[in-house]
Amino acid sequence: MTRTLEWKVGLELVEEAGRTEAEARLETGTATWTGHGSARRNPADTDVPAIGDELAASRAMRDLAGKLMREADREIEAAGAGTVPSRTGPGYGWPEAVS
Repeated sequence: MTRTLEWKVGLELVEEAGRTEAEARLETGTATWTGHGSARRNPADTDVPAIGDELAASRAMRDLAGKLMREADREIEAAGAGTVPSRTGPGYGWPEAVS
């Protein structure tokens, strides 16, 4: 079965007084997820706004990715699969497939 989805990701950045705030928003069509990140410039550092943008944006996307992964973890557990035992490394699978 082939399935095609389009999820849209938007990123909003606001910089003020040496601090950049970012919000990453994922629209799946059935749910909206948001992640937040921030960056602050050390007053002794040169003002390079692009660096603050990159740091805040990456932190917001990492926060969003973590929330999405935690939701997938909950759904995997609800479906009867668990995480792979730590001795075999990270990952997921049905218990009988990883023993």
